[in-house]
Amino acid sequence: FFFSSRRRHTRFRNVTGVQTCALPIFRSTPAADGCRMPGEFEPHRGCWMLWPQRPDNWRNAAQPAQRAFAAVARAIARFEPVTVGVSTEQRDVAARLLGSRVRVVELASDDAWMRDVGPTCVVTRRGVVRGVDWRFNAWGGLDGGLYFPWNRDARVARRVLEIEGLQRYRAPMVCEGGAIHSDGAGTLLVTEQCLLNPNRNPTLGKQRIENLLKAYTGARTVIWLGAGVWADETSGHIDNLACFVAPGCVLLAYEENRRDPMHRISHDAYERLLAARDARGEHLQVVKLPMPGPLYMTAREASGVQRTRGAKRRRAGERLAASYVNFYLPNGAVVMPLLDARKDVVARRILKRAFPDRRIVGVPAREILLGGGNIHCITQQIPLGGGA
Repeated sequence: FFFSSRRRHTRFRNVTGVQTCALPIFRSTPAADGCRMPGEFEPHRGCWMLWPQRPDNWRNAAQPAQRAFAAVARAIARFEPVTVGVSTEQRDVAARLLGSRVRVVELASDDAWMRDVGPTCVVTRRGVVRGVDWRFNAWGGLDGGLYFPWNRDARVARRVLEIEGLQRYRAPMVCEGGAIHSDGAGTLLVTEQCLLNPNRNPTLGKQRIENLLKAYTGARTVIWLGAGVWADETSGHIDNLACFVAPGCVLLAYEENRRDPMHRISHDAYERLLAARDARGEHLQVVKLPMPGPLYMTAREASGVQRTRGAKRRRAGERLAASYVNFYLPNGAVVMPLLDARKDVVARRILKRAFPDRRIVGVPAREILLGGGNIHCITQQIPLGGGA
């Protein structure tokens, strides 16, 4: 079952299973095969998501989160095909909330963070799309990870690639999709806080990690920022802090209030970006995107989350890692999180200037934020490519 650009607005009948075949793993690396990781602003053939249901992460039996995820999926489906992986017991609920324009497939997972557990796609010089399957340990394994076990999540990338009919590379390091951002022209953005955290790859030094990132994305230059967004439980994913608008242009989540701990983080990132050069040897233009809030979890929200062994506890008053950088770029649009009525309009205006040819679509996203991420975190694009 393949999506194509010509089927962008097709209505899909929700299905519960698809035929797949196991494809061989490439023993080489994407860089050795001449592949590159496209920018997210490049054309897509579709988007993948997962369905939330964990009662120990999503309040009120995940029902508010499911409505929020469905709203995101329906918004994206206006611009490109969307597939949502759903457990067997949730397939009827998901099909009803998602509607006929979203494809539903049975796909077991431990939670709903497709950006991090799904494949990172690369394309060959001829435009053939392939996928990178990173190792996954729930953002830290037994040393600060967010839940245990995570064995079903660790199989999601392979399953997505089988359904899409795409061949796979198996990367020898722990890395989540939200930990890397590509400009499509040989430059990666990452944070030291995340990728140098010893709970990811304790035996690998910075240079070895950088070499592996280059090998499995085709990047020639890696720009290291320091910390990620304050209180981000992923250990500071780059996708909550900064992203490429295009080669040479970066959007940065920026906190102006000097008393806020986020100010030091965003200002350090700003200075590093201004000092950096990309793979073309060019300086970067940096556009500041204001932070929402600060926002905090309420007592009512925290009380709706079940407590279980092996899962991160949600507490009233904890700061939420809210950021407007955490958006998704479907073909011809920006699907942005609506988080703070005081700041949403300003953020929308800046995004419109950054993406003048795209339609800006806002989706209420607090329920996603309460679970630890946002719109970019729950989505993963499949590039259109150009090969057969």
